[in-house]
This record gives sequence, structure tokens and C-alpha cells, in this order.
Amino acid sequence: MALTRFLSSSVPHRHSQSLTRSSSTVNTEASAFSLQLLQSYTVTPHTCHLTLPLSSARTSEFHSEIVCYFLCGLLMVDEPSSYKQFTFAFISENMNSETVSNLVTTGVDSEVAPIEVDESSLKRLRLATSDVWNFFKKLGPDKDGVECAECKGCKKVFKDGGKRYGTSTIKWNLDSCTQIKHEDIGQTIAELQLKMGSLKIDSGVARDMFAGYVVAGDKPFNMVDDRRFRNWVKYISPTLKLPSRNTVKADIVKVHKREAAKLKKILVSIPNRIFLTSDLWTSSTNEGFICLTVHFVDENRKLQSKILNFCDMPPPYTGFELSSKIFTLLTEWKTDKKIFFITLDNASSNDTCVENLKNTLDVYGLLLCGGEFFHVRCSVHILNLIVQDGMKICGDAVYKIRESIKFLRKSESRMVKFKECFEDIEGLEYTNALFLDVPTRWNSLYAMLASAIPYKKAFEMYKVKEAGFREYCPSSDEWRRTEKICDFLLPFYETTKLMSGTSYPTSNLYFLQVWQIQLILINSLKNNEVLIRNVGEKMMIKFKKYWEEYSVVLAFRVVLDPRFKLNTLVHCYNEIDPISAKDKVEHVKSKLYKIFEVYDQNFSTTVESSSQLSNNFSQVTSSAIGTQLIKIVGDLMSRNQEAEVKSGKNQLDIYLSEATLFCNDAIIDVLQW
Repeated sequence: MALTRFLSSSVPHRHSQSLTRSSSTVNTEASAFSLQLLQSYTVTPHTCHLTLPLSSARTSEFHSEIVCYFLCGLLMVDEPSSYKQFTFAFISENMNSETVSNLVTTGVDSEVAPIEVDESSLKRLRLATSDVWNFFKKLGPDKDGVECAECKGCKKVFKDGGKRYGTSTIKWNLDSCTQIKHEDIGQTIAELQLKMGSLKIDSGVARDMFAGYVVAGDKPFNMVDDRRFRNWVKYISPTLKLPSRNTVKADIVKVHKREAAKLKKILVSIPNRIFLTSDLWTSSTNEGFICLTVHFVDENRKLQSKILNFCDMPPPYTGFELSSKIFTLLTEWKTDKKIFFITLDNASSNDTCVENLKNTLDVYGLLLCGGEFFHVRCSVHILNLIVQDGMKICGDAVYKIRESIKFLRKSESRMVKFKECFEDIEGLEYTNALFLDVPTRWNSLYAMLASAIPYKKAFEMYKVKEAGFREYCPSSDEWRRTEKICDFLLPFYETTKLMSGTSYPTSNLYFLQVWQIQLILINSLKNNEVLIRNVGEKMMIKFKKYWEEYSVVLAFRVVLDPRFKLNTLVHCYNEIDPISAKDKVEHVKSKLYKIFEVYDQNFSTTVESSSQLSNNFSQVTSSAIGTQLIKIVGDLMSRNQEAEVKSGKNQLDIYLSEATLFCNDAIIDVLQW
């Protein structure tokens, strides 16, 4: 016999005659519901819906008020009368979340729809109280009658019903899922438990969160040995057992292995190729370290940069040893088959390294176009070398400003006396601190000059008050030349900042920035100032050494920027040399079509996997938007592809023939276009 499983009971104002039992009994019975209430209530402004198992449900008014007052404390409201109605839903295991959500009523005086449940299912009624259900969605039984659940992060489906499957079979996915951050799991569990008024510490989650804190904050492992820290933790939570320093180390290694496995899975699964950067450091103790970083576009078309390895690099630091080390690291990450190009600085050993690495990878046929586009030199490093060469002949002007700032910053009393000079100069305030450059970073030289030039009157005033400063203070002519140098360096400084960006793609900005630098150097050769001409000549020699031929790979990026395309190349090359402009544009265009054909052929070999992804997409979205719409979209896409084939044009032809994008933004995310 079918039973009606929805009971709706209006909650009256507080009546003393209904509370006939002792407060301890009330608390005991209310506490018994705590774990079930945690995942069983939803609230609207005037209605609270509470889902309970049938075995826990009582229809008495007394029991309704127990639950009512418990929820009032849980939801931090003053009176149960704030909620005009409670709806109790008694459901069986084979009812999925979508069915339940359709059954819950809202609003005051709503009519409650009856639900019919087989008598046999009443024996198996229960609530999903495990914390994993905060990260999984119940889907109901599959074709074999086994309950299934879908991960809210990666959308994978797992079995979780019957004797063979339970929450333990899907809990492991929380560690391997790349879409759910592990620290979020611990935080969510803590917040849910705090809602119940009591926090149960999970030692495993606590240790993982603490390991993350130590890594992110660069904390020493022995902080757990500090007596005051241990006493503080014991005061906060007497039941929490702090790990030892060795355990913290082991936990960090565990977290690293888990995150590395996730990253490896992502790198293997993405269909596009990856880009690498690498650099070598020597510590103060003469120990060598190598860093290998991967850059790729993820499934959401977002640029990602991840450090694959930061490890020791024993001598010798020859090109052959460097290439062997990098190849070993790549094979460990299983990314040796997906490399497009690698970017290194301009050390001579790196040239040998790239040549050996390219030959090794090309033997296995792992590079595009035989490695023709494999090596891309670091643009910022080249720019640094160009400017450093030019600054070697700047003369005494820059030297005196550097020594003046050193003199002032050597003692606090000198800086106090220097700041007092501003009181005697109308309209001049000490707003920005004086900056001292770093020899290995040329852009710090520009920052030093830019910080000193606005205070030249104060420098002159301080020279009068401090006799020892006179030998360092620049003359009027030296100040004038310094201003000229600072203006000349400004475009280089801005280019360095722009091309050093990490939150946006920079490759599409490369060509225009190099072109701008070349124009500046050409114009500097005609400058009336002898010093600027000399600096320009020196810098042009270095420019031609590295950038006589713009990198073809990075020239592709300006073509693939919808604001520029080939017309921009034509304009830029004409500005530099109208005679050779046409040949240079055709050279870039031919190389672009060459690499496009390789990608087009590779795409045809992945049609099967792509169709599989399409089928998975259809299965996921069919319930949301309907199979008919998916069929229509698929038919239209097929017709578009057929039309392209008949017209004899490929996607690159169509893209280049379209109008350029009109956009006033200096920087756009071309990946999201």
C-alpha cells in the first residue's frame, strides 16, 4: 500500500503547555537530529524545508517544536514564528536530488504534493551524511540499478550504491580531482561542522592544511617544536595532536606528489602543445640549481604557468649536461612529445643545450617541422643586454647621481638634513624615496634616474649646506644630459615591464615592441645630442646581433591577434625598410601556413577522441538543453565544415580574409577572443 510521505505542519507561536518535558530531554532529542539536520534544511525568508529519514520522523506537535527550536538556534533567529511553515520530506534512497527538489514546497500555506513510495523501500531509508556529498551530486541508479554520483568538480561519474560500493569508493577522487582544491575540502568540512555548534577535527585534513600553510608562508619545519606555539595550539584545541617536524616534511612531500600527479594528468590530457622556459642559478654556497617552467593553455583557454622542477644541477654546467638534465625532467613528466618551443637566455652554453636537446627530440620525431621553431631567445634578456651596452658610455652624469644617492642614504642624519632642504623650496615635496640601482638590472638604472631628477633643486640646496657632498652633486650640464638619457630610456623601461607580465599573454606584444625599439634606435642615430647618438650606435650593434631577423614564431602572434593580422606586418616592415618589406611578410606568411598544415594534419588524427569528447558533452548537457538542440548544432557545424572544403579555403584563409577587430584596449586576452 502506497503511503503519503509529505507532512506539512504549521508552527504556532510558543505555547508553554506544549513543552511538557524537561529541558534535558529536549536537548537530548534535538541533538539526536544534529547530523541529519546538517544536510537536510533549506531556508527561504518565510519557509524552512527539512528533509528527514522516515525512521526519525514523528508527527506530534511536540516533536515539531523540538526541531523548530533547534533550527532557530542553528539559524540564529529569535522566534520560531519567524518561519510560518516547516515542510518535512521523507524520502527513499532511490530518489535523486532533482526529484526531491521538485517535491519541496515553498511559501506560506503551500499545498504539499503526495509522494508514493513502495513499502519495500522503507527499510532502506537513510540520509547521505558523509562530508563527501558536499563535492558529489547523486544521479540515481544506472542501467544495472546501482546508485551513481557525479563529482561537482571534474564531472566524473562513480558508483556509490549496493554492497560493493559506498562513499569510500568515491572519496579517493577528492585527492585526484583537478577541479577541486584540496584546502577547500578541509575548509568546507570545518564550516559545516561549525554550523552544528561543535567542530570535529579530522587529523588528516588538519595536517594537509598545516602543510599548505608551511609551504605558502615559507615557514621552518621546526616551528612545531616551539613550546609557545604548541601551548597555543593546545589551548585552542586540546584534542589536536601536532605533528613532528619529520611528519610535516613527509606531509609536504605527500602534498607535492599529489599536486604533481594532478598536473601531470592535465599536461597529458590537453590537446595543444606546451612551451618551456628554463634558467640556471648558483647559490651563495656555489651550488647549482635549475628551474624548468611549463606554460600552456588549459581546457578553459586560460594561460597557465607551472614550475615543473626546481632541483640541484651538479657541475659541469656545459650545454650537453644541461640538455641531458632537461630531457630527463621532460621524460619524467611525460611531456617530451608535446613541446612546441623552449625559451632560454643568451648564454653560449644555452645555444649548445638547445641544439643537443633539439637533435635528441627530433630523432624520435617529437618536434614540429623538424624543430625549425624550437628555440626562442628571451626577449627581456636581449633588451637588457642592449641597454647595458649603451649605458657603458653614459659618462660621469649617471655615475655622480648614483654616488650622490649612496652618500645621502649612508646615514639617517644626512637624509633628515636633505629633507629639510624641501622646506626652503616652494612647490617641491619629498613624496617618493630615492632609488639606488642594481648593476645586474638595467631597468633599476632608469628608476634611479627618474627618482632623482625631480629633486635636482634639493640636491643643489644640500650641496650648499654639506661641503662633503659637493664632489658628488652633478653640474647643471650633467643634469641636462641625465634628463635626456632618462627620456631616451623610458620606452625601453615600459617595454620591459610590458613583456615581463605574468597575468596575461605577452607573445602577441613581442613584435610591436621590438619594432618600436628598432625605430627608436634608428632615430637616435640622428639625434642632436652627441651622447644619445653614441648610446644609440652602441645599442644598435647589439640589436642587430640578436634581432636583425625578428623571431618568426613570435611574429606569428601579431598575425593571430585579431586587431592586427598581416596588414600590421606590412606597415611595420615598410617603416623599417620598404625595399625588403614584401619579402619579409611573405616569409612570415609561408612559415605560418607551414605550421598550420602540421596542426591541421594532427587534428585529423584526433577526430575520434574529439568526437568522444563531443559525445560526453552531449550526455552531460542533454538533460539541461535537450538532445534536439544538440543535434541541430551538430548538423550546422558539419555543414559549415563541408562549405569550407567546397570553397577551397581552410580556417587560416578565412581568418586572414576577415576584417580586423576594432578595439581600443592596449592589452587584450587573445585566448578569450
